[in-house]
Amino acid sequence: MTHSHHRPHHHGGRCGPRGRRGMRLPLDREQMLARLEEHQRDLEQRTADVADLIRRLRDEPAPSGAPEPTPA
Repeated sequence: MTHSHHRPHHHGGRCGPRGRRGMRLPLDREQMLARLEEHQRDLEQRTADVADLIRRLRDEPAPSGAPEPTPA
């Protein structure tokens, strides 16, 4: 007997926050803290990069023929 619909395969267990990238053991407190601190440093660097880009774009004269941006 064949079924007229397809049922998705489940591979047991829940996917968790990392999806199906493989089995991971829960992190202990120190590992979690280290990862979060690293993530925070990455975000701070990206924020500084964006702020620098904004500052440079505001300080550069607009190319000729381009409309001046209106202040926000």
